[in-house]
Amino acid sequence: MAKKEETTIKEDFEALEGIIDRMDDDDASLEDSFLLYEDGMKLLKQLSERIDTVEEKVKKLNEDGSLGDLDD
Repeated sequence: MAKKEETTIKEDFEALEGIIDRMDDDDASLEDSFLLYEDGMKLLKQLSERIDTVEEKVKKLNEDGSLGDLDD
């Protein structure tokens, strides 16, 4: 199985914006809108988890100046 390419947080936000734009399209069917909503919610959850991880790293740096176990 091929390894999934890691995206940046910025790229994920851009993808989320694209999903929102497609949902705003008047030509989008209800079914398409629902699928786009699902995709957007999954992406939003992933983004939230990634941002939480970054916040933990920043907090750790502020506390003792090192990333410790959070280096990966």
